[in-house]
Amino acid sequence: MTLRKNCEGTTRRDCLQFGIGGLFGGSLVNTLRVRGESAGVSAGPKPTAERVILIWMDGGPTHFETFDPKPDAPSEFRGEFGYAKTSIPGVLYSEHMVRLAAGLDDCAMIRSIRHSHGNHGAGNHYMMTGAPTRIPVGCGAFVSFHPSMGSVIAKERGKDNGLPPYFTTPRMSRSGGPNFLGAKYAPFVVPDNPNAEKFKVRDVALPRDLAVNRFDRRTDLRAKIDKLVRLNSEVAGDPVAAFDEYQEQGYSLVTSPDAQQAFDISKESSSMRERYGRNEFGQRCLLARRLVEAGVPFITIYDGGWDSHRNLFGALGKRLPDWDNSVATLIQDLKERGLLDTTLVMAMGEFGRTPRISTLSGTSAPGRDHWANAMSVLMAGGGTPGGTVVGSTDRKGYAALDRVLSPENLISTVYHKMGIDPGQILYTPEGRPVHLVSDPTPISELI
Repeated sequence: MTLRKNCEGTTRRDCLQFGIGGLFGGSLVNTLRVRGESAGVSAGPKPTAERVILIWMDGGPTHFETFDPKPDAPSEFRGEFGYAKTSIPGVLYSEHMVRLAAGLDDCAMIRSIRHSHGNHGAGNHYMMTGAPTRIPVGCGAFVSFHPSMGSVIAKERGKDNGLPPYFTTPRMSRSGGPNFLGAKYAPFVVPDNPNAEKFKVRDVALPRDLAVNRFDRRTDLRAKIDKLVRLNSEVAGDPVAAFDEYQEQGYSLVTSPDAQQAFDISKESSSMRERYGRNEFGQRCLLARRLVEAGVPFITIYDGGWDSHRNLFGALGKRLPDWDNSVATLIQDLKERGLLDTTLVMAMGEFGRTPRISTLSGTSAPGRDHWANAMSVLMAGGGTPGGTVVGSTDRKGYAALDRVLSPENLISTVYHKMGIDPGQILYTPEGRPVHLVSDPTPISELI
């Protein structure tokens, strides 16, 4: 498996991932143990979506070479790529986004979100949570001052169906966690490569040498042992009794038909797998669709490597055609299955890239640097009006010019579509009140 790096020079493989480890030896059971009791559903707007697939373009995708080209700008701003005409007259995408350009009738494009957090740590946090960081943070920081969208939606819309309500693959974004909501709303991480010949999600399948009847006998034996007399079985918060409950949930997930079905990507036809693209990103998009069918309310596809300080045109010239195909296929496949109306698909990163092309010292391969004053966000499904383009940037792509929006507006739109009140007050374990979103105004054109 390849994990793409950003300008920090690290893949952050050592970040805390609540997910998959040895069979009941630690991480799976611990993940289930801290999930606790299912949360109640709070009152909110009438939902138009039931699930979210977030394609997180980590590193900060260039808006120029994706969804907001500037063909009339000088060459040092315009870059090397041409443009593709979309299905909406007068709206252009970059030349490698041909399928998404043709499918704009099913999507919305937001071109005018901006903020002032031009480093990875702060920008990631703002776009993942809708809350700016409280203090200055470094570019490489793992920042968590506020619950992420995925964790909030897991809490508000999770169901007790044997599957965790929040998945991320192949790793967790640095600000994709639950903060004060608690670790039970952390994402369940699926690091395995679904494009591998024998893809299996560790801990969601029995070892080959352990038959189901032997597995059941072991479960029964443990239950009998745990019923042995303890010093005081009525003690509140008995850790052994609590562990028993979550151990049982772990067994349920391993033997769950829904989990087995969702992860068994081999059930897909060869033609469908080819349609998504036989690469890691394409097969992760296909796996996300299968998790949507299983009823998981929030799935993040972590897609790293968008921090294009150098070799922007060479790298994206190879990457974008496959990326465009996989995302367009995901949207079309959901539509064909009758799932797009209730599934919100989003593609975005922490910021855009600088208008003027730069050449870093020591390399002749040009790139673009961090730029939070303008960015593009793709949205489809979940009641989003197709063919909608919200806002614009100036001729050189410097700044959001028309219908200027904030990350708060974007996150409030997602919550509104999921039937969650973005203006509600949350409370930390210490009783401190916290606004879910400080400005709970959604983007009206997308509702």
